[in-house]
Amino acid sequence: MTMTRMFTLRVWVAAATLSAACPPAISTAFAQAEPTGPPVVGIIAARKEPITQTEQFIGRIEAKQRVDIVARVTAFIEKRLFVEGTDVEEGALLYLLEQGPFQAVVAAQKAQIAQVEAQLENARLTTQRARTLLGGPAGQQSTYDAALANERALEAQLQGAQAQLDTAQINLGYTEIRAPIAGQIGRTSLTIGNVVGPGSGVLTTIISQDPMFVTFPVPVREAINLRARYGPTGGFGAVLIRAQLPDGRFYDHTGTLDFVNNTIATNTDTILLRGVLPNPPIFGQTRSLLTLRELTDGEFVTVFLEGVEPVEVVAIPRAAVLADQRGSYVYVIGPGNKAEERRIQLGQSSTTLAAVTSGLKVGEQVIAEGLQRVRAGETVSPKPADAILQRMMRNSAVNADRAGPAASVSPPAGHAPTGAASGAGPSASGSRIAGASAAWDAAPLSAPLSGSLAPSPVPLRGPSSRIALRLSQAAEPEARHDLIHLRGPPPARDRHRADHHDRRGAGAAPDPGRAVSRHRAAAGQRVGNVSGGLCRGRRGERRPAARGAGHRRRPHDLHEVHECQ
Repeated sequence: MTMTRMFTLRVWVAAATLSAACPPAISTAFAQAEPTGPPVVGIIAARKEPITQTEQFIGRIEAKQRVDIVARVTAFIEKRLFVEGTDVEEGALLYLLEQGPFQAVVAAQKAQIAQVEAQLENARLTTQRARTLLGGPAGQQSTYDAALANERALEAQLQGAQAQLDTAQINLGYTEIRAPIAGQIGRTSLTIGNVVGPGSGVLTTIISQDPMFVTFPVPVREAINLRARYGPTGGFGAVLIRAQLPDGRFYDHTGTLDFVNNTIATNTDTILLRGVLPNPPIFGQTRSLLTLRELTDGEFVTVFLEGVEPVEVVAIPRAAVLADQRGSYVYVIGPGNKAEERRIQLGQSSTTLAAVTSGLKVGEQVIAEGLQRVRAGETVSPKPADAILQRMMRNSAVNADRAGPAASVSPPAGHAPTGAASGAGPSASGSRIAGASAAWDAAPLSAPLSGSLAPSPVPLRGPSSRIALRLSQAAEPEARHDLIHLRGPPPARDRHRADHHDRRGAGAAPDPGRAVSRHRAAAGQRVGNVSGGLCRGRRGERRPAARGAGHRRRPHDLHEVHECQ
């Protein structure tokens, strides 16, 4: 009880000392730390922007021609005459199979044909003699008919032998496996010495390389919208195809749409579209037989359908768009600076800008910053949005989401640079802190802040954030008052106060540059236990406060504000 009274008395004495040292500025600063007026929001005007309408789909690269090489006769592989992975020309010899048995069959068929031809020649002579004798007393009709039938039978036999010879020659030709198309050949599945045949499967595959197809399914609703949008302006000719590669790069060449399927996939309710993309070599082939190209058969890409002619739409920052179960909406500034909820329909959008097709007019002031404090129907304090958003609206298009904005940011309007309020008296100092507080929430999370807003390594927003006053020693006669943003839990109640805070007198200020050990308190050698309500171990016992050894002590930190003189 005695220690509690002493601590309470010490706080009251420290507060009185603080008020005597910097009376007006401190009071104004703490008043600004807990704002009571309307929330400050950043606004930006909706404006017309020329954009290229773009639709995004997931597609796959497919070869225009693809051939699986198989053996058509059964034989041993004698030679493989290609290098795996290289380009081959149409008609190039790939495999040479054993030809001996097939050559023997061809020779036998040729001999059979010669035999039948000789028999046919004799039959023709016999038929001619029987016809001559038929006109005299010794001739008989039956003899002539038999000779004529034999001749015709031999003619048919000759045709059959000729067909067998053709078959033998075709089979002999199948022992030379050639490339039916030009393209890149894959690896071989069987090597020299293996027996191949029609049942051996695929020996290798040839894929055409230039051009390539890109196929992508489109939902039926999207397909209807695309037809209505581009049909009157040229159909396929009004659309360009761009492909984004798996590594995020955009393919250097554009393509055209050339095919829409004639049926809808009932299981996915999509229709297949196809485009054509050129696929030239990307490197000069001087020392290698391999021809490297950017697109590969079977590769997944992101397909962008872009309109040839740009259109103008109402554009706003994408960060200003909110969404719920009913759809997308924004907050606009209404009469009396009241926030109004406005339902909108989005067109082509990206991560930076959104195209609004309905629900918003050009020139309306849209709230783009400080949305977490806005409620429909409540009064707000509007100010121009951050400079980064302004530049983005001037220089970006909806589909130009390639690079981020510049890192630097100009000071907000009405915000004086560092030192502008030095020596200006309490009122100037108070207005300077108020301007810094108003600009705080409009600042981007990672942008450096100029003026009186000191850079902080922690995020500048958060549900558990608190604004505290830091009194830093300066060369000027008066102390400079800066706002810092500290991230931490809500203020502890009396029974949960941090007992490890320094309890020394005001005259023993520690060295600001000295590192804080994890084994002692932030401002002294004595280690006090944190209340069990805030810090308990696995078994509920109290533990000493731990701090990282790399943490550097800052002069007059939050827990030392009572030491200000």
